[in-house]
Amino acid sequence: MFLTYMETVTKELVSWMRGHESSVFSISVHASGKYAITTSSDTAQLWDLDTFQRKRKLNIRQSVGIQKVFFLPLSNTILSCFKDNSIFAWECDTLFCKYQLPAPPESSSILYKVFAVTRDGRILAAGGKSNHLHLWCLEARQLFRIIQMPTKVRAIRHLEFLPDSFDAGSNQVLGVLSQDGIMRFINMQTCKLLFEIGSLDEGISSSAISPHGRYIASIMENGSLNIYSVQALTQEINKPPPPLVKVIEDLPKNKLSSSDLKMKVTSGRVQQPAKSRESKMQTRILKQDLTGDFESKKNELPDGLNKKRLQILLKGYGEYPTKYRMFIWRSLLQLPENHTAFSTLIDKGTHVAFLNLQKKYPIKSRKLLRVLQRTLSALAHWSVIFSDTPYLPLLAFPFVKLFQNNQLICFEVIATLIINWCQHWFEYFPNPPINILSMIENVLAFHDKELLQHFIDHDITSQLYAWPLLETVFSEVLTREEWLELFDNIFSNHPSFLLMTVVAYNICSRTPLLSCNLKDDFEFFFHHRNNLDINVVIRQVYHLMETTPTDIHPDSMLNVFVALTKGQYPVFNQYPKFIVDYQTQERERIRNDELDYLRERQLKICKLKSTSKELKMKLGTRNRSCFVKLKKQEEKCSYKRRRK
Repeated sequence: MFLTYMETVTKELVSWMRGHESSVFSISVHASGKYAITTSSDTAQLWDLDTFQRKRKLNIRQSVGIQKVFFLPLSNTILSCFKDNSIFAWECDTLFCKYQLPAPPESSSILYKVFAVTRDGRILAAGGKSNHLHLWCLEARQLFRIIQMPTKVRAIRHLEFLPDSFDAGSNQVLGVLSQDGIMRFINMQTCKLLFEIGSLDEGISSSAISPHGRYIASIMENGSLNIYSVQALTQEINKPPPPLVKVIEDLPKNKLSSSDLKMKVTSGRVQQPAKSRESKMQTRILKQDLTGDFESKKNELPDGLNKKRLQILLKGYGEYPTKYRMFIWRSLLQLPENHTAFSTLIDKGTHVAFLNLQKKYPIKSRKLLRVLQRTLSALAHWSVIFSDTPYLPLLAFPFVKLFQNNQLICFEVIATLIINWCQHWFEYFPNPPINILSMIENVLAFHDKELLQHFIDHDITSQLYAWPLLETVFSEVLTREEWLELFDNIFSNHPSFLLMTVVAYNICSRTPLLSCNLKDDFEFFFHHRNNLDINVVIRQVYHLMETTPTDIHPDSMLNVFVALTKGQYPVFNQYPKFIVDYQTQERERIRNDELDYLRERQLKICKLKSTSKELKMKLGTRNRSCFVKLKKQEEKCSYKRRRK
């Protein structure tokens, strides 16, 4: 058996991986898109999707068997569930066993078949051939609740949590598809049956929930596909918020039996507590803190994150956790994930400007080159300015390398960077942004006059000490880890933070820069890695942000962060249109001239080939006639010799 890895846009075969002897029944992909786990009945294999090579192989005895192996969301933990009900957690990089969940109580033992995990990776739901559900707390590593489904349920075929944008990943609603073809949605806290889809007459074969929890797609047993709206299904439930009828202790301190953990799923309306006639409710109107509400709303990010809290975490630790970094970046940049709009750009194919990209930027990895070419083409189709921007491949490459397995996110990160952190870069196109470089020079003049005077004395302009850092977004002078740490801070702050980083990098490098006297030395310094602590640079940036006067501070001349619009991408026209149009026309004229030249050359070659063919034919006939004459003369001579 082997797996094929297909490109969804071009439908091309990228790679195929051998290794499984039996059919693969589950595939789990890491949140970063770098690794994947494939599971069959006898083995599980960990693959590196960058190289399509197998990293690890888990072999199991046939008597044990594998039920499922998958990544926990937003972590580097692999959960493996076996047919003997044992569940192990492994570290992805080292495959070190982190823990094993204890065996469930004998009175409520289930042969686990299906599993589901909340989006925050804290709760594991497991079910099988029983009407009982087991809920495990993965942090405490213990079974904290047993839910008994209605008596109609004899076996559970599928489990899936219903996502909610406001629960910060701690999903409360669990969808349970049973053997009767009905999918019941229950609240894990109250054990109330909220709603159900499917029926005995029209049962559900399989079901999937959209990432934002708005729709449920179900394949019915008769072969049809039904799409359900969660908003319509929960409309009646969400009208009055139901009060809690009783408090249940979920995590008992003392060791209790399985009967103490067990709760039944109930349905129907919750009874309201009776109101006393004599008691009157006292009300009090409080003044709203409108400023506080506005600030809190402004700092709220998608997926339940808060920008202020993230900034506090960042200042404390210097960088975001590696396993949560991509998730935090996507929330900070508020990426809309416009799949349809992005597909439209990709469908336009490779842009003319990047047809021969490999000649100018030779990259060893064919996959990386293909992703870079596709991303640059999508940017050029989005706005014509990017087809003529010479430094665009340098700016995009570090993000392409980071997000090569998710091209939609890669495109939207670069587009968000251009709209916000590259403001006013194209006003002097095709020249470097003189206005932006002037801002940097003014800040440098205020904080380090000696260094600026040294640059002036040696005829070193901002196009040499600032622009190389900006057009490559520091990727040439920093290592991968340093670059990621820097962009943790850039994406968490005002767009002026990037310009201040250029100033800080120069100030922190003043000692080696003051010892440089040749222009070649300065050029080498700003295009190669240097012995510089990035943490010192970042601290210097925050100092510059706070101490720079308002009249020269870049934040007074740059707009605040604006996210990409949902549905369709915004129009980008912040550039001198007549220059770009002229260059586009000139490039098209040169291209047409080249095509005409190639056509004429091809015609000449064809004419020469036909002429040479005719000559060969003529020479061939002449040679044949001469050969016949010689042959006849030779025969006459031999005849005469024989007679003599």
